Amino acid sequence: MASDPTWPAFGTEALAWESSDAEYGPRTGRSHRRGPYEAALPARIADAELRLDGATTALVAEASAEIARLDGESLGSLMSFASLLLRTEAASSSQIENLTSSPKAIALAELGRRGRANADEIVANVGAMTRALDVADRLDTDAILAMHRVLMRDHMPDAAGQWRDSAVWIGGSARSPHGADYVAPRSALVPDAMEDLMRFVARDDLPALAQVAVAHAQFENIHPFPDGNGRTGRALMHAQLRHAALTRHVVVPISAGLLAETDRYFAALTAYRTGDPVPIVVRVCEAVFPALQGARLLMDDVSAARERWATSVRARRGASAWRLADALVERPVIDSRLAAELLGVTMANAQSAIDRLVEDGVLDQIGRGARDRVWQAVEVIEAMERFADRAHRRTG
Repeated sequence: MASDPTWPAFGTEALAWESSDAEYGPRTGRSHRRGPYEAALPARIADAELRLDGATTALVAEASAEIARLDGESLGSLMSFASLLLRTEAASSSQIENLTSSPKAIALAELGRRGRANADEIVANVGAMTRALDVADRLDTDAILAMHRVLMRDHMPDAAGQWRDSAVWIGGSARSPHGADYVAPRSALVPDAMEDLMRFVARDDLPALAQVAVAHAQFENIHPFPDGNGRTGRALMHAQLRHAALTRHVVVPISAGLLAETDRYFAALTAYRTGDPVPIVVRVCEAVFPALQGARLLMDDVSAARERWATSVRARRGASAWRLADALVERPVIDSRLAAELLGVTMANAQSAIDRLVEDGVLDQIGRGARDRVWQAVEVIEAMERFADRAHRRTG
């Protein structure tokens, strides 16, 4: 597919590196941590013309139609899967950053059961994704800061929801930007670069999915935060999809599709800063198709589990046990406190519903303790594990 020769490229500028660290460490390394280094200069894209060749335009249209189709299919059923798909997307987006954890561990972390740090960070990403959808009707720099604040408030509280005030780079040494693969624009340029980006996001004269992809690449190359850029940038994608009404009811797990070929994804982000937006548009569109396939398989697996429950749950229809079974699609690991909250009943009534579902084979207790008990809907957890395994296998 042909590149766009008119799209603005990132530039570079030479900057002085000032760090007391340059005076310490092995003598052989000190010279490499001194002297000027090159940092990126962000392209201005607010009013730039995006030219896509016929093949890329057709791919954008096809992927957009598939997203809308999933969003519109069996709307009544899909609504109950919205939270499940959001959680799988948050997990896949985190996996791109090498933050992995099992669906059960993530669900336990959502209950406040402290375990692996990765699970806690993925739960924070669920919150950031949720916040992205909440602010989709007003996409501006404040919305971006709000997403990042939710993502990082427990892991980097001093920097959460604030533009960075120091240099960041990818690759090379952690001590200085010298020899890095990429050095993001100096921090003083970030606020204006982000305002320019959000003016681009506000445009309504571009194919929505192409606009999403380009905005994502611009965001990632600005790298406006000290950490959490990838996850915040992918949350922005979903806010844009919702804002453009490509999605109204569900989150398409695009990150699971990007996991299929992360090398191409990162290469497309690199190509973008040279002035070629086509690779990232193509990569995002291509990611849509395996993402939708995975989403449908996940929904089919969970629907099959719910059908089995219909023959095994012996409570009357409308009883608390049935309402709790429906809630397990969104929250497959529960304790009595969460069950009471989901059902709007007392803890005692919630426990009765749990006991009914345990007896009927829907819930299993995790562990054997008699106090502070937790239960899981094994079939839902296993469906989520299969979804993650399929995405992981595509990366191999």
